[in-house]
Amino acid sequence: MNLQQFRFVQEAVRRNLNLTDTAKALATSQPGVSKAILEFEEELGVDIFARHGKRLKRITEPGQAVLRSIDIIMREVVNLRRIGETFSKQDSGTLTVAATHMPARYLLPDALTALRQRYPKVQLVLHQAQPGEVARMLLDDAAEIGLTCESLARHDGLVTLPCLEWQHVLVVPAGHALAGTERVTLEQLAEHPVALYSPATGGRTRIDQAFELARLHARVALETVDSELLKAYVRLGLGAGVVSELAMRAEPADAGVVVRPLGHLFGPGLVRLAFKRGAYLRPFVHALAEMLAPHLSAALFEKALAGQGSDCQL
Repeated sequence: MNLQQFRFVQEAVRRNLNLTDTAKALATSQPGVSKAILEFEEELGVDIFARHGKRLKRITEPGQAVLRSIDIIMREVVNLRRIGETFSKQDSGTLTVAATHMPARYLLPDALTALRQRYPKVQLVLHQAQPGEVARMLLDDAAEIGLTCESLARHDGLVTLPCLEWQHVLVVPAGHALAGTERVTLEQLAEHPVALYSPATGGRTRIDQAFELARLHARVALETVDSELLKAYVRLGLGAGVVSELAMRAEPADAGVVVRPLGHLFGPGLVRLAFKRGAYLRPFVHALAEMLAPHLSAALFEKALAGQGSDCQL
């Protein structure tokens, strides 16, 4: 057995057992993939996949156990490479960060600037993505550290740690009917067109749940993943904006809008750091994590990554 066979099996599962897609992803031939998997199964003495003709139909019970072992082996292969890079290249290498919109726009710039000053030889790669894409990049070792405002707890292969608590705020032009209200109610908000983050982003689930529980209907005038675009349309009078407070930190006091807290309506949100469970973190990855979440100790990081804790709370 060899690493190539492990990769073929792992990728076949990722590609929903489609060997043609598996071959394309690995830049090889479909017959070659099929042959390698069959040879691997013959060596093991068990079928990893149940077949209908030449097509893979499902993963067998022993196949599930084999896949768990393959995942551990491939994770440790990546860790070995990172350990080698750490001690051979010392303070250089490539660090890939995957983040959703708000952390990428409002938290990472200062941290990455500080990291570049501390590790000038490190090449930084930033991918802005949806939560599910962030999770997949971490699981596929395409990124070492993730940042998201949404929980990734359902992904068993990830460890998430609290970075920063935040809340939604109401943003309206100075002349808006709600501008003079200090503590806005859900009933008042339901009377006006609102500009919101798109579903599955920016804590939108909590907003929808609050309206549903109150049996109220939000008059959605605009949905977007971009905070700056949302604020721009609020200034044009398109609707009352429900925005992350993170997006308002850099706004000048005379920005022409009124800001009111909405934490009492929608509860707190949490920016989370995410890593692949069991991953080896190079020193500059540790450094970035500490810059983003200085309240988390190195001991807690190591404990969580070793599988002794996950989805930790503030």
